[in-house]
Amino acid sequence: MRRILLFLGTNLAVLMVFGFVMNLLEPWLIANGINVNQAGWLVFAALFGMGGALVSLLMSKRIALMSTKAEIIKNPSNQVERWLVTTVERQAREAGIGMPDVAIFPSPQPNAFATGASRNNSLVAVSAGLLQHMKPNEVEAVLAHEVAHVANGDMITMTLLQGVLNTFVLFLSRMIGQVIDRAVFRSNSGYGPGYFITVMVLQLVLGILASFIVMAFSRWREFRADAGGAKLAGRSNMIAALERLKQGHGARDAQLPEAVEAFGIKGRAGEGIKRLLMSHPPLDERIAALRNSAV
Repeated sequence: MRRILLFLGTNLAVLMVFGFVMNLLEPWLIANGINVNQAGWLVFAALFGMGGALVSLLMSKRIALMSTKAEIIKNPSNQVERWLVTTVERQAREAGIGMPDVAIFPSPQPNAFATGASRNNSLVAVSAGLLQHMKPNEVEAVLAHEVAHVANGDMITMTLLQGVLNTFVLFLSRMIGQVIDRAVFRSNSGYGPGYFITVMVLQLVLGILASFIVMAFSRWREFRADAGGAKLAGRSNMIAALERLKQGHGARDAQLPEAVEAFGIKGRAGEGIKRLLMSHPPLDERIAALRNSAV
C-alpha cells in the first residue's frame, strides 16, 4: 500500500505543481488583457503535461543508474560480464535495435529492467541476485524480455501516454472549472474562487483515473515483452525464468526503487483496487499466457 501511495503522490504532485503554475499565469494573462481561449489553454496544458513527461524520459537512464547504483559494463572484466554483453548484443541485433548499455546493480533480489530515451539509446540492467540465483538460460530469457521492451518502444509509449493524460487532466479540469464557477458560483468571469477550488479537486480525481490507465497499459506491455522474450530466447526458457522469479530470493525491502520499478521484469501484484495500480500482472497469469500462446 505504501508503494501505491508513493506512486499516486508523485504523479499527483507533478500535476499539482504544473496546475499551480498555470493558476498563477491565468490571472496575470487576464489582467494584461490577454484573452486565452480553449485552444490556447490546450496548448498551455500540452506544454506543461508533455514537458514533464519528456524531461523524465530524457533523464531516465541517469535516474535509473543513480537510484539502483548500477554500473555499466564498459570493459568486461570476467566471463559473466563478457557473456552478458555478448548475449545482449546478439539479441539487440536480432530485434533490430541499437546496442543498449549493459549494467549490473547490487541487489540480492532477482530483477532486471530496461529504460532509455529511444530504441537506439537504451539501458538493460540486471541485479547481482538474478545472476546468482538463475541459470544461464533463464538469465538469457530475462535479458530477452528487457530487449523486447526496448524493441517495442515501451518507454517512449509510456511517456507519450502519461504526457497526453497529463495534458487532458490539466485542460479538462480548467474547462469544467470555468463552467462550474459560472453556473454554481455565478461568476461572470469564470475565474472566481469556485474555479480554483474546482480545478484543484478535479486535478486530484482525474489524476487518479489517469494513473489507472497508465498502469493498465504497463500490465499489458509486460505480456507483450514476455512474448518478445520468448521469440528471442525460447518459450520454455521464458517460462522457466518467470517460474524462477516466483520463488523469490532476497529481502522484501530489496525491490527496485520507485523510479524504475515499473520497468522491472518483476513487480508486486495486488487484488481489488490495488490491482488497478499495479505495474505488473501476476506471474501466474504471465506464465499461463505464454503457455497458451502460439510462439
